[in-house]
Amino acid sequence: MLDISPAEWTAILLSLRVAVIATLVATPFGIALAWLLARRDFWGKSVLDALVHLPLVLPPVVTGYLLLLTFGRRGLVGAFLADHLGVVFAFRWTGAALACGVMSFPLLVRPMRLSIEAIDRKLEQAAETLGAAPFKVFFTVTLPLALPGVLAGMVLGFAKAIGEFGATITFVSNIPGETQTISSAIYSLIQTPDGDAAAGRLVIISVVIALGALIAAEWFARRATARLHGN
Repeated sequence: MLDISPAEWTAILLSLRVAVIATLVATPFGIALAWLLARRDFWGKSVLDALVHLPLVLPPVVTGYLLLLTFGRRGLVGAFLADHLGVVFAFRWTGAALACGVMSFPLLVRPMRLSIEAIDRKLEQAAETLGAAPFKVFFTVTLPLALPGVLAGMVLGFAKAIGEFGATITFVSNIPGETQTISSAIYSLIQTPDGDAAAGRLVIISVVIALGALIAAEWFARRATARLHGN
């Protein structure tokens, strides 16, 4: 049962690489957007907030299809990237990372935003009165205090990226060694005769990774609460 085959290891390692890249690339955008939603009031804020959370309520296949229309080889953005920069997302592992990043983005942003909202504005205002520029206030006051929430968001985003299936298989298909992640490998194995044992191994590994990520996210959330209350 625990004899993991080379093909299964390939799917596991690809899933980890895709999830790590998706999380690292999405994190700066997530922090910026979380700060914008937490600290600024502007026209269209509710619309932007809805767009951020849209991947949570849309069918994943719809998100994948929209990505294909936008970043596919003949898509609105994909054609330009391929022709001028040589960057291709469709049916590549980089496309899987893009799909996972989009699907996990709401879960990444939410803890970050809540953590920033919980910071006492007086601390930031005190730094400003001492002559610190807004950019410096963010990096020396806001971000350090929000760090546990940022880490919690990253862990949740990583966990979501590991388990993503619908958008990924729609956008980049299920190509062994290139785009076949744990989820798509399980999908293939349950349709294959005598594939139950291999599927079971990957299911166990997925559960372990997901549980570890959720426990880590909860720990970071508790750390954020304790830090903001001075404990």
